[in-house]
Amino acid sequence: MAYSRDAWVHWIDEDGDCQNTRAEVLIVETRQPVTFTSSSNCTVATGEWYDPYTGQSRTLASDVDVDHFVPLANAHVSGGHAWDAAKKQAYANDMIDPDHLIAVEDNVNQSKGASAPDTWKPPRVAYWCTYAIDWTEVKKRWDLTVTQTEYDALGDMLATC
Repeated sequence: MAYSRDAWVHWIDEDGDCQNTRAEVLIVETRQPVTFTSSSNCTVATGEWYDPYTGQSRTLASDVDVDHFVPLANAHVSGGHAWDAAKKQAYANDMIDPDHLIAVEDNVNQSKGASAPDTWKPPRVAYWCTYAIDWTEVKKRWDLTVTQTEYDALGDMLATC
């Protein structure tokens, strides 16, 4: 089955408070209190988010993406293609594991795209160890497969620990 991002329903408002998963992650990960775009407090405008990929902080929510640590497309080809819609939605919005969805600079996240560690690594080498551990934990938690080249790249990253 071909990957379709639409099959992985994400940024839902699971608790009905008008803040979707993206907003919830931004609220949890900010280093300063957030502000909102309106009095309804649904959409985050500002805060302070530290991007472990770059070591930089951002204060405008519009400059921050919430990254699926193991991208949806990678989860799809690693076994998620066989999941039902509910499990795909649970994966796409998982806030139980604090490393599953993380706030990062939008340009860096866009450069990552759907890449695995064999084709993309965070620009900040000091984060490679943590990145490899977290990648492995997400894959393990969701029972996703790892390719040999991905495994080898993770080994190289773990060697920086």
